[in-house]
Amino acid sequence: MTIHGDHPFLPAEGDRSPVRRFRGRLASPVGLWTSEYAGKRAGLTVSSMIVGDGDPGVVVGLLDPDSDLWETLRQAKTAVVSLLGGPHQQLADAFGYVAPAPGGPFRMLEWTDTSWGPAPVGVSTWAGCRLVSEDPPEAGWSLQVQLAIEHVELLADDVPPLVHRRGRYTVI
Repeated sequence: MTIHGDHPFLPAEGDRSPVRRFRGRLASPVGLWTSEYAGKRAGLTVSSMIVGDGDPGVVVGLLDPDSDLWETLRQAKTAVVSLLGGPHQQLADAFGYVAPAPGGPFRMLEWTDTSWGPAPVGVSTWAGCRLVSEDPPEAGWSLQVQLAIEHVELLADDVPPLVHRRGRYTVI
């Protein structure tokens, strides 16, 4: 057996989607979307998202239609969108289902129960949001989910944001 630095499941360069490779060259903020319904919590790392100012402001994200998060969010109609910082890389990987999280990713840290769902303790910025439509449009292989922002917590400005680009995290 040999150990090497290549990703064992990464398709060969010529077999990769050019659209995915184009998207990968964009620097994207790393967010954690969480929701809870009937005692069941679900979360997902989301980097395909934008925020629009307005009354109300909105968060638009691309979610996997088969994800536990979408199922729970559609039932709860509320979610917490947290912006992750440098110390949260392991959390992002656990909720992105690319790293192990014994007992599940919700056991990795403490959570505050809010009117919109669980908010991670130690995250500097989060928004409490309400689902705009239970039947969002498709966008590629994802759903274009729009959330109305009802509440914002800005707890600290000095936490460097976590950014995802070309399959790697960086802090800016």
